[in-house]
Amino acid sequence: MSNLSTENRSTLLEEAGRCLKCKVPRCKKACPISTDIPEIMKLFLEDKDAEAGEVLFENNPLSAICSIVCPHENNCFGNCVLGAKQKAIPFFKIEQYISGKYISEFDCSKPEKNGIRVAVVGAGPAGITMSIILAKKGFQVTLMEAQDQIGGVLRYGIPAFRLPKDKVDAYRDILRKLGVTVKPSCYIGSNLSVDDMFMDGYSAVFLAVGTAKPNRLGLLGETLGHVHFAIDFLKAPNVHDLGDKVVVIGAGNVAMDAARTAIRVNSNAQVTVINNRREQDITAANEEVVMAVEEGVKFQHLLSVLRITDEGVICAEVEAIENENGEVVFEENMLSNRLIEADTVILAIGQGPKSAPSGEAQIETTLRGLFVVDENGMTNIPGVFAAGDVVSGPKTVVEAVVYTKKVAENLERYCLEKYGKVAE
Repeated sequence: MSNLSTENRSTLLEEAGRCLKCKVPRCKKACPISTDIPEIMKLFLEDKDAEAGEVLFENNPLSAICSIVCPHENNCFGNCVLGAKQKAIPFFKIEQYISGKYISEFDCSKPEKNGIRVAVVGAGPAGITMSIILAKKGFQVTLMEAQDQIGGVLRYGIPAFRLPKDKVDAYRDILRKLGVTVKPSCYIGSNLSVDDMFMDGYSAVFLAVGTAKPNRLGLLGETLGHVHFAIDFLKAPNVHDLGDKVVVIGAGNVAMDAARTAIRVNSNAQVTVINNRREQDITAANEEVVMAVEEGVKFQHLLSVLRITDEGVICAEVEAIENENGEVVFEENMLSNRLIEADTVILAIGQGPKSAPSGEAQIETTLRGLFVVDENGMTNIPGVFAAGDVVSGPKTVVEAVVYTKKVAENLERYCLEKYGKVAE
């Protein structure tokens, strides 16, 4: 059952009752996956929670996740027409309730198999989405994950205070009920390759290996013992002895997660985020920045890191200058060196893909190491498709789902045309 109380449901029904059911809903238009928000509101008000949950799940298998981690101020909530004159309707809270209840009570009979075997590599947002879509259509899916549990960034990259892990755990049950075989602790690329999969009878391979390789600053001091990459820190924050002064370098959502997590690991710690741009240029969601400030995180803007030492981070001041074209450019003042003391330094400046899990034929990649795919989501190797961060670079969860749905259609068509009757 849902973990939300009857009182909360009553409040949510009141909010749904304020919905104008716009003929041209701006909220739906602003949703990356075009969630039919007016229809969901209607069903919810009619006490048809199960039907509403099914509509959400069919459109977005990760609705229960996206309703929690999406940047709502940029999507549905921020584009509600009521927000111009009064309080916008927090549809994401209604979606959390409906989708959370739906996945906790998910039940289905296993779909009839079509005899086509597909391998999905990587059990993050894209991999889970692809596995669900294909399994529902009768494909025999094996989901291979390098870690011991599914979720990818959902489990190992987003802190539990932002995304409760029971929401991720629920998908293991859903995959099992749909007949997906989950193969944990299975790293593709060292002992096993895509060639091995085709030899074992897989008709297609879908790669959703994410971007688990953290970017470096390329400066002196990154190998020192008190310096950690955010993506590694967030996997197991409690094993780190942070000390009382923590500096986080970067100003994206991962940096906010790292800073807020550090405070939870050591409530007495002074946590400082270093941003090499202006305050208004922070790339993290505004809600996450506000929460970080409320929890005690300090920000140092317009500082560029020059070097990391045992004592902390040496920075240069950055000047924001408007050029003749009206564009803002940033210049370092190399004479303004200053030390920001730190017992622990956490680098949160983005991440990229690890090496491609190829076989004899190498998957074509960009200069950044991202997979090159055609308009169908297929790599240069026939039958090998890819989606998610490993193709687009780090994006939101809902953007990964949107692209994966498109690739799923093309992968299905490829398999049916080559190995079976094309669906009418």
